[in-house]
Amino acid sequence: MPYNIAMCSDFFYPQPGGVESHMYQLSSKLIDRGHRVIIITHSYGDRTGVRYLTNGLKVYYVPFAVIYRESTLPTVFSFFPIFRNIILREKIDIVHGHASLSSLCHEAILHARTMGLRTCFTDHSLFGFADAASILTNKLLKFTLSDVDHVICVSHTCKENTVLRAALDPTTVSVIPNAVVAENFRPDPTRASPKNITIVVISRLFYNKGTDLLVAAIPRICSIYPTVRFIVAGSGPKAIDLEQMIEKHQLQDRVEMLGPIRHEEVRDVMVRGHIYLHPSLTEAFGTVIVEAASCGLYVVCTRVGGIPEVLPSHMTVFARPEEDDLVNATCKAITAIRRGSVQTGKFHDQVKQMYSWTDVAMRTERVYDMILKRENDNLLERLKKYYGCGIWAGKLFVICVVVDYLIWVALCLIWPEKTIDKARLWPRKKRVDDVPETGGIVMGSVDIGSKVVPVVGQATSSGVEPVGVMTRDGLATRTSVEREIATE
Repeated sequence: MPYNIAMCSDFFYPQPGGVESHMYQLSSKLIDRGHRVIIITHSYGDRTGVRYLTNGLKVYYVPFAVIYRESTLPTVFSFFPIFRNIILREKIDIVHGHASLSSLCHEAILHARTMGLRTCFTDHSLFGFADAASILTNKLLKFTLSDVDHVICVSHTCKENTVLRAALDPTTVSVIPNAVVAENFRPDPTRASPKNITIVVISRLFYNKGTDLLVAAIPRICSIYPTVRFIVAGSGPKAIDLEQMIEKHQLQDRVEMLGPIRHEEVRDVMVRGHIYLHPSLTEAFGTVIVEAASCGLYVVCTRVGGIPEVLPSHMTVFARPEEDDLVNATCKAITAIRRGSVQTGKFHDQVKQMYSWTDVAMRTERVYDMILKRENDNLLERLKKYYGCGIWAGKLFVICVVVDYLIWVALCLIWPEKTIDKARLWPRKKRVDDVPETGGIVMGSVDIGSKVVPVVGQATSSGVEPVGVMTRDGLATRTSVEREIATE
């Protein structure tokens, strides 16, 4: 049956990134499969209010203060009134949060459980256990996931990390990888000769993305291979380090800095190169290396996190996250490209067979089916789960949940559900895959009594002929549908 789903996270378009792309692509495919999906995020500049994206994807840009890297200021309770209003307007069944560092995600899951809704959480990142920031993040994650129905991770390494950080039962965690739209990342058949190798880097220029390794490796690679060029796209605080390196070693004619680019421009940048360099220090999945392989690039990447799970060995050269090993791996890739020992022309078709957003949507749908079959916990059972989060933290979490429950009761009294207008459905065209069991073709619709039902046709030598109408129980004749309506 179709579900009404709310995706919640601080990270969404117009900001580019892996979480943002995952939410958009997954939502679009779920809509294609007949579900209703909305996205709740914070406002970006003047992008405030309700916006509609392709395929009728509805986005609520809620005005909230941003403190760091597009993460909103955590307030716990101030988001509840508008969140409840959106949930009731859209008749939401499932709240699906994304990203551990999203305050909006954590608050949405807390409020959704208070309202008795089903919740799911997808983790996209890896975190440590020793530094202060990781300790606080892990404790917050444990609080949120103590009462979540199911958790999804994008790789097996990410699953192990999340299970340890939040003290979860591994059986409540599923692994569903990211994917790419392979049609949007086709290789360029007119690519330049491999004699003049071009290495592409597309990344946020932050410490955890390995920008310091990149700054150290580029001059050494350029000194070994005088004809090798670099194209670097992305922005961040480490961009100035790259610019200083270019000035110091006088590499202005060999290193091209593009700055931030939009996601639809990524393919055009990638096909200018032969090798994709990914020096990340931590990565749960690494969607960009799948996009690079789909474009026919040989991938050089660090062996960290979930990256070794992403692509087969013939598409990649792995390196330890060290300067010397990264330089050696890049030199090995350059040699392989020049000798023609790597058949990059076959990469696109192989990636197309390995990754599909339709498959991701189907697997996520099965998770939704599973959590909706579970019995919902009452308030006392929820409080027991939170109480076990720590000697002091457990008591604090219980107080937060009780206050959240009291706020919900107050909101129900002040703004009853019947006073909140319900949102209109986005008009959805009938699709061929709406009738997969019949092998028929949707020809249109017909009014029968008080109902509108699709007419199904069968392809014949003389064209498409109507054979019946589609009901929830399958193909039926017009007479049987009229009889059923008359008895209702």
